[in-house]
Amino acid sequence: MAVDYIVIVVYLAGMLAMGWWGMRRARSKSDFLVAGRRLGPVMYSGTMAAIVLGGASTIGGVGLGYQYGLSGAWMVFTIGLGLLALSVFFSARIARLRVYTVSEMLDLRYGGRAGVISGVVMWAYTLMLAVTSTIAYATIFDVLFDMNRTLAIVLGGSIVVAYSTLGGMWSITLTDMVQFVVKTIGVLLLLLPIAVVKAGGFGEMRARLPAGYFDPLGIGGETIFTYVLIYTFGMLIGQDIWQRVFTAGGDRTAKWGGTVAGTYCLAYAVAGAVIGTAAKVLYPDLANADDAFATIVKDELPMGVRGLVLAAALAAVMSTSSGALIACATVANNDIWARLRGIVGPGGEEHDEVRGNRAFILLMGLAVIGTAIALNNVVEALTVAYNLLVGGLLVPILGGLLWKRGTVQGALASVVAGGTAVIALMVTYGILANEPVYYGLLASLAAYVVVSLATRPTDEAVLTAWRERLAGRAPETAPGSTAETAPESAPEPASGPAPAGQ
Repeated sequence: MAVDYIVIVVYLAGMLAMGWWGMRRARSKSDFLVAGRRLGPVMYSGTMAAIVLGGASTIGGVGLGYQYGLSGAWMVFTIGLGLLALSVFFSARIARLRVYTVSEMLDLRYGGRAGVISGVVMWAYTLMLAVTSTIAYATIFDVLFDMNRTLAIVLGGSIVVAYSTLGGMWSITLTDMVQFVVKTIGVLLLLLPIAVVKAGGFGEMRARLPAGYFDPLGIGGETIFTYVLIYTFGMLIGQDIWQRVFTAGGDRTAKWGGTVAGTYCLAYAVAGAVIGTAAKVLYPDLANADDAFATIVKDELPMGVRGLVLAAALAAVMSTSSGALIACATVANNDIWARLRGIVGPGGEEHDEVRGNRAFILLMGLAVIGTAIALNNVVEALTVAYNLLVGGLLVPILGGLLWKRGTVQGALASVVAGGTAVIALMVTYGILANEPVYYGLLASLAAYVVVSLATRPTDEAVLTAWRERLAGRAPETAPGSTAETAPESAPEPASGPAPAGQ
């Protein structure tokens, strides 16, 4: 596997080099956290697709195909649907808000008192999302180097922490573009056709497998509904996704670039399920379905190609890991730490913003690596993350965007009721049960509507300022933020980093 090792080492070295290059561009808070808000459509589409298609979408997507056949595509498919919905209906308005976090959006909409509680929930979500991606390094490095689990997590996590800390969102954007290209070549253009050919083609696959493997709904209606509830709606409100929307150079980039990325996700979902189905033909008795990806890559691909496809899996994990890490650090610094220290409003710029955010990425990165070493179950960690996100924050965020009568008291009650219900029901029914997110959402919605109607409407001045920000006209900053002035119609820049000094 010498050639494969060379491919992987060159890839990892390239990630670190881009982190170093990105450090030279991160001259302000806007550069460091949202890439200066000037990505063009090509780079925006690639990085958005990279952030949502992580190790769970690649290794887990193939594993679901191994278990259920073509219907195993539903998990990743619902992620693509969520990204499409976000891009078409909400992304332009979100980009015009010119904030850095979801909690800042809630403060703008409700009047400045919802940030800390929502920030804690969002921080827990982004932390667990980063942890799940970091755990996945163990699987990939075990295939590559037969490496100890803890050492694999430390190695993979350290590389992501290094380039993320150096250049922030610029480094992550550049590495994500490379990762997008590597994933496209490795998974869609190489592994997919090779797997189908090795399995004897679709005719042989149909002859060798039960008919249920080719039933689009074979995974079960309740499972599909749960995927929609967790992943489709989760895409609408996650800090890791919103922070990418904030990088868009204009309304059209946010809308159409995201639409292209969402469509790509749908194709990626089908590809993963087909690869998993082919693996079932080739290796019908694997003990763990999640081993299907690594097994087919290791046994069926020629050298060099094998290294590239494993680099694609590594790219998938790294893109999600780095995106979740910078989101976690941004929330921890801007929504929790700064507010606890009393750094709110325009006075928040008196210290070195880049240095402070860089320190938080390093701190959160160490926490993620330590937590990943302590945990074993990726699915449980990911379920906890999305249950907290959807159960605690979906209603107040979408309610703020869609319902004028929602109040700050209703938003806070919704976060507390939904989050508490989710946690209590996960303890009662089990982490992997469907009931926590179902009943947590109902509790959150009931609390939001009842408390909002029972309290005074949001001050009209707050709503007026909110509407101005949605229209892209108001220069005001969100409470606790240092968002910059937004022009009414941001120009569409060329795709990619702007020249130095722009």
